[in-house]
Amino acid sequence: MTDLFALLARAVRSHADRTAVRQGGAQLTYAQLDDMTARFAALLRAEGLRAGDRVAVALPNVIHFPVVYYGILRAGGVVVSMNPLLKCGEMTFVLRDCGARLVVASPSCSDEAAPAAAQVGAECLVTDPVVFTAMLHAAPPMTGAACGTDDDTAVILYTSGTTGTPKGAELTHRNLVSNALTTAQTLLRVGPDDVLFGGLPLFHAFGQTCALNTAVAAGSCLTLLPRFDAAEALETLHRDQVTVFLGVPTMYNALLQNGIGQPLPRLRLAVSGGASLPVELLHAAERELGVTVLEGYGLSETSPVACFNPPDRPRKAGSIGLPVRGVELRLVADDDSPVGPGEVGELAIRGTNVMKGYWNRPDATAHALRDGWFHSGDLARVDEDGYYFVVDRKKDLVIRGGYNVYPREIEEILYQHPDVTEAAVVGVPDPAHGEEIAAVLVLRPGARTTPDELRDYVRQQVAAYKYPRIVQFVAALPKGATGKILKRDIVVAPPKPLDT
Repeated sequence: MTDLFALLARAVRSHADRTAVRQGGAQLTYAQLDDMTARFAALLRAEGLRAGDRVAVALPNVIHFPVVYYGILRAGGVVVSMNPLLKCGEMTFVLRDCGARLVVASPSCSDEAAPAAAQVGAECLVTDPVVFTAMLHAAPPMTGAACGTDDDTAVILYTSGTTGTPKGAELTHRNLVSNALTTAQTLLRVGPDDVLFGGLPLFHAFGQTCALNTAVAAGSCLTLLPRFDAAEALETLHRDQVTVFLGVPTMYNALLQNGIGQPLPRLRLAVSGGASLPVELLHAAERELGVTVLEGYGLSETSPVACFNPPDRPRKAGSIGLPVRGVELRLVADDDSPVGPGEVGELAIRGTNVMKGYWNRPDATAHALRDGWFHSGDLARVDEDGYYFVVDRKKDLVIRGGYNVYPREIEEILYQHPDVTEAAVVGVPDPAHGEEIAAVLVLRPGARTTPDELRDYVRQQVAAYKYPRIVQFVAALPKGATGKILKRDIVVAPPKPLDT
């Protein structure tokens, strides 16, 4: 089975009457989810969607997300996941780059999505819950499914390098199915009686594979939380009897700050990814939750899981674990030669999970995929037992609250401000978000702009998680002999408290 929609088709055959997804008091059985995807697929086909056409999806974790997701796949389309927090300009870039003919957007982001769609000549379907449900019930269901082949693109996830230019990682049916089955069968070991916590964004690779596709692959229930809040998350864990918690370090930190309260008798496993989990936080989470927390590693380009602390072997705190089924890892030097034992090298990945390439980016694809190995840009070491430890990132990527923020993108915006002559955006450690974004700036002589004004200037143009909470002015930025700004030599002063 290598067609992604086939995961749902198989679950319907075996678990038709079991709850597939719930959001608060609303829920869908596998039979109901199947019926709604068939009706949505029919609507897409009636609109002229053909195999391989791209459909952008800008939805939070709502009960209609899996309907839209599997409906697009059933109709033979390609899902292009977009963060619903993106602004119009950011959405416009994605829609134009992938050539999407339709964007499905939540009412909460329609003010950004609709004009973005209009700019590229695409349609925008807003999923008002009442109207969308009525539309589906009125549509005749599509019979069968336009199944994709192993190497057909199923999903495009937009990511970016240090250049800040977004690139669409093409994930095939084989990539996503193999990663979901590996996660369900060998990592989480979930089955029909399990309930997975769905607080990770489903537009992101982590949530899409490890929560949504894994739950469907196992016939489990996925309980959704549209926006993570510690108190609401704990209420969900208790109410829906969650057995597997999936989160990023900031979620664990928020739960601990809130206080776990009553024991969670059905919770049997917790998983962390998206960013490095501090060892102290890991141990505190295990004490309070009463379960083992297993850390893994992956990227959008690897569907995403490449490495994981396996449940049947000793867990090593601070380690990303061992390569998962069907995946090989190695450490290489800058010239791609293997590094010696105990040395640090760039983590390279090969396996059924590695993307086809970047959409319409042959040069970027050739650079990232060399001799069949995907070069992650992360530096790591491996111990005598084969466990890998990420020690640093080659890229300037900042991970705030589990979200990727690319400094160059923010710097480009800052350089557009008339008072800014030089800008450097860096990540600084932050107890609440893992990393916080800091902008260190040199202003033009006589400039009177304030840090608050520049912070607001950026905030108006990017998603809320991207703008710098810390803005500081300096007389000069450190530079090397060639004039390149040396970010490693930038010192950021302790910030004043700001609301997030």
